[in-house]
Amino acid sequence: MYHRILLAYNGSPEGRAVLHQGTQLAQLCQAEVCLLAVVGIPTGLTMAETVVTPEMTDALEAPARRTLEEGAKDIVALGLAVQTRIEFGEPVERIGAVAREYGADLIVVGHRHRGTLARWWGGSVGKSLLGQIPCDLLVALDNQEIAAQS
Repeated sequence: MYHRILLAYNGSPEGRAVLHQGTQLAQLCQAEVCLLAVVGIPTGLTMAETVVTPEMTDALEAPARRTLEEGAKDIVALGLAVQTRIEFGEPVERIGAVAREYGADLIVVGHRHRGTLARWWGGSVGKSLLGQIPCDLLVALDNQEIAAQS
């Protein structure tokens, strides 16, 4: 069914749900996995029209690299092949671009439960992706968070 699965991963509880559900599906489908972290450029830097130097991107990239390495270890331990990738920019744009480039037939993203105002202000990555991706989208829910809210 799925041959190439793109997991949008950031190490958060929602990201752990992405990793868990995405790898389970990859095992069932015997699919390739691409583990993607999108590092946002801080708003203050872009608003100030600051030139983002290699040193700045290195400082932003280091935590994402560690997170990807930890996630990749979990995937490899399940017997799956994985490639990791870090992108800089706006998550919806970068996830969509990588999905097209990678040839993904499924993207897995997490869902963070937020209030109406927070969702209006920050938007929803999953909802925003729907109109611009070339493949299926799975929104993974953090079952522990859902249980805590019940």
